[in-house]
Amino acid sequence: MGKNENSRRKFIKKTAASSALFVAGGVLPGFTAKSYGQIVGANKKINVSMMGVNSRGNALAQNFASQENCNVIHVCDVDSRAIAKCLSAVKERQNRKVKTFEDFRKSLESKDVDALVIAAPDHWHAPASLLAMEAGKHVYVEKPCSHNPKEGEILVSAANKYGKVIQMGNQRRSWPNVVAGIEAVKNGAIGRVYFGKSWYTNNRASIGVGKEVQAPDWLNWDLWQGPAPRKNYKDNIVHYNWHWLWHWGTGEALNNGTHMIDLLRWGMNVDFPTKVSSNGGRYRYKDDWEAPDTQIINLDFGDDLSMSWEGRSCNGKKIEGSSVGVIFYGENGSLFIPSGDSHTIFDLDGAVVKEVKPSEEIDARNKSNPAKNLDAYHIQNMFDAITNGTKLHADIDSGHKSTLLVQLGNISQRVGRSLDINPENGHIIDDENAQKLWSRSYEPGWEMKLS
Repeated sequence: MGKNENSRRKFIKKTAASSALFVAGGVLPGFTAKSYGQIVGANKKINVSMMGVNSRGNALAQNFASQENCNVIHVCDVDSRAIAKCLSAVKERQNRKVKTFEDFRKSLESKDVDALVIAAPDHWHAPASLLAMEAGKHVYVEKPCSHNPKEGEILVSAANKYGKVIQMGNQRRSWPNVVAGIEAVKNGAIGRVYFGKSWYTNNRASIGVGKEVQAPDWLNWDLWQGPAPRKNYKDNIVHYNWHWLWHWGTGEALNNGTHMIDLLRWGMNVDFPTKVSSNGGRYRYKDDWEAPDTQIINLDFGDDLSMSWEGRSCNGKKIEGSSVGVIFYGENGSLFIPSGDSHTIFDLDGAVVKEVKPSEEIDARNKSNPAKNLDAYHIQNMFDAITNGTKLHADIDSGHKSTLLVQLGNISQRVGRSLDINPENGHIIDDENAQKLWSRSYEPGWEMKLS
């Protein structure tokens, strides 16, 4: 065991038993000494299969393999290089044989698999989640939970039908000091909240203009596309630049905005908006990038509450000293949650009332593993839900609602106008062209539907 891994294990054991989970003499909602005492180091181990292990998936595989109550038994990817790299990393963290699969569906046939962890590209998130639940498996799916709103609705229905645990990877819902900040907002620390601001900034390079070439021999391009209608391979798509192409990706809004909008929706205790608008475009470079690199999404919830998300993919100037963050504005002050596990409360003049410092520093611009130790809380919450029936911190219902908010922002951006929304269900009102983006077309034979 390496030095970093040993430190990580000590961190989990120490934090699970320490006062980090307690505030003002009470236990934070969702964190119980009893549940963590039962789950960490328990005899029952959860057997997981990892799907999509090139970057974020590789980091997740290492984190899952490092949990004392987990076995990573399968590693699945359409990239043979990614499989080899992930397999080596997992073997450093657990002493057991791991099977590998190019097609994750073969993994789902195994009765030994308890849960599927999905970190494949966005167009795979919902279809793979549905296939896993149909196969009787629990699911950990990275954000966003879906490529489009219809897929999210299908997942909510599927979770109810199959009764499986499905946790979305908006991990901040399990970070203790973030949870404490949200509870402070809900408990009136800054009075009635009427506006929330969130953001993400980075300095991403141009993706250039891709050339159609033969797919490399290490990649199963057909299976990589899976449910998406087939397109010819280009040399600037795999592995990361698909994020910025609508056919497979969902732009920066869902890539990073989902996390921040989720915190605002959680703290403000709202579900669906009444109006959504988006402004921005692909401004920095002239290349194949389709989604906005500069975008501001505004969401109104009736006449007395609104929130916004600002995304700047190609200008890394921080806001409030943080590359990502949220601020709640209320009648009596504001509350700021930056990139890490911390929060600060200010009065109306901007003076600090209370500062809760981070339990550890993270790098929100790290594409694969920005907060390994903190994310273990999220993993353990899922395991506790599987073994003990504990409530999930990020179930698919809340995950879908938060994902939908930024999806509506992207739809507004793409049709070039604001959208009126039904606050009862989040559906678009009287806009036929916008409604066309509520779902997508699929490769024949890959249609996503609830059986």
